[in-house]
Amino acid sequence: MASPSRRLQTKPVITCLKSVLLIYSFVFWLSGIILLAVGIWGKMSLEVYFALLNEKAIDIPYVLIGTGTVVILLGTFGCFATCRGSTWMLKLYAMFLTLIFLIVLVAAVVGFVFRHEIKNSFKQNFEVAVEKYNGTRDERSKAVDNIQSALQCCGVTNFTDWATSSYFKLNGIPSSCCKSQDDCEKTDLEDITKAKEKVHEKGCYSLVIHTMDSEISIVAGISFGIACFQLVGIFLACCLARSITNNQYEMV
Repeated sequence: MASPSRRLQTKPVITCLKSVLLIYSFVFWLSGIILLAVGIWGKMSLEVYFALLNEKAIDIPYVLIGTGTVVILLGTFGCFATCRGSTWMLKLYAMFLTLIFLIVLVAAVVGFVFRHEIKNSFKQNFEVAVEKYNGTRDERSKAVDNIQSALQCCGVTNFTDWATSSYFKLNGIPSSCCKSQDDCEKTDLEDITKAKEKVHEKGCYSLVIHTMDSEISIVAGISFGIACFQLVGIFLACCLARSITNNQYEMV
C-alpha cells in the first residue's frame, strides 16, 4: 500500500497523463475521420479504374474505410476509458490501438509492395480492353472511355494502338479520344492519319500510372503517419494504467 504522501505526489503525474491521453484520444478520433475520408476519396479516385485493376488495388480503399470507422469508435472508447480511469479499459484500449497499428501498417506495406504488380496488371487489362473494346456494352469498355475522357488520352501508349483493334476496323477510334466532340467526325476517326489531328495523341497508361502513384503515395503517407501516431497512444495508455495500478489511485 502506497503512503498518503506518495499518493499526493503521484496525483499530479496521473492527472497530467490523463489530460494528455484525453487530448490524444480526441486527436486519434479526428484521425479516424481523416482515414475514413482518405478511404472514400481513394475509392472515388480509383473507381474509374476498377474494371481494369486487380483485387489488391480495389481492396485498399475499403480497408482504409473500415479502419477509419473502427478508429472513430475506438477514439470514443479511449476518451471514455481515460475519463473513468479504469485500468482494464485502458489496457484494452492499448491492445486495440496495437491491433489498429498493425492493420494500418500492413495495408500501407501491401500497397507499397504490390504497386508494380498493380501497374503491370492494369497495363495488361487495358491492352485487352482496347483489343476487345465494343462501345458501351461491357464494364471494361466503359472504363476505357471514362479514362480516355477524364485524362484526355487515347490508347495504351498512344492513339495508334487502336489501329490493331477489331473496333477500329468497323468504327474507327472511339469518340472518347476526341479533343472536341463538336469537331470529330466518324470519317476522321476511321482514318488513322486524319485522326491524329482530332484525337489526343498521348497514351493513357503513363498518365494513369502518374495519377495512381501520386494518389497512392498520399494514401500510404497518411496511413503510415496515423499508424505511427498510435504508438504514442499505446505508450500513454500503458503508462496511465500502470501508474494507477502501482499507486492504487482511485479516480473520483
